[in-house]
Amino acid sequence: MNKANIKRQKTMNKKIIGRILLALSVYGIFVALVITFYDDSPDQMKWKDREAYNRQFIAKVTLDNFTFEQALTQLGSPDITEARTIDEVNYQVMFYRTQHVKSDGITTQDECTFLLFVNGALKEIGLGDNYPEQWGIVKNHSIKSKNALTID
Repeated sequence: MNKANIKRQKTMNKKIIGRILLALSVYGIFVALVITFYDDSPDQMKWKDREAYNRQFIAKVTLDNFTFEQALTQLGSPDITEARTIDEVNYQVMFYRTQHVKSDGITTQDECTFLLFVNGALKEIGLGDNYPEQWGIVKNHSIKSKNALTID
């Protein structure tokens, strides 16, 4: 090889390395922007993705260690909700869609899993179609609470 070819090859290698570094830099900036600004909230998901997310998330929560506020933050707005105060005890039932039953554009209780919060703490989880007659679950819970022994 003569000196001109060696010089040309070195110049070409520098250009290729420069372009590779530029591409990696642009890719790194793109990834950083996506991580920083992309909001992957349940409210923005397609319904099938949200159902799967809700099922997986709800399967991991534990009673008494999950709050109403955490539910709103982690799961987004519920599909159906009910609230009532009885004897200064706040009951909030939130229904999150977890299974598809019928393509009618309406989310019904039988397509949901319910979360019962008592004074802001999760006390019960169940399938929406097992949700007792309206507020039957609250009646049952308040009866259990009244019958529970308290030790001072």
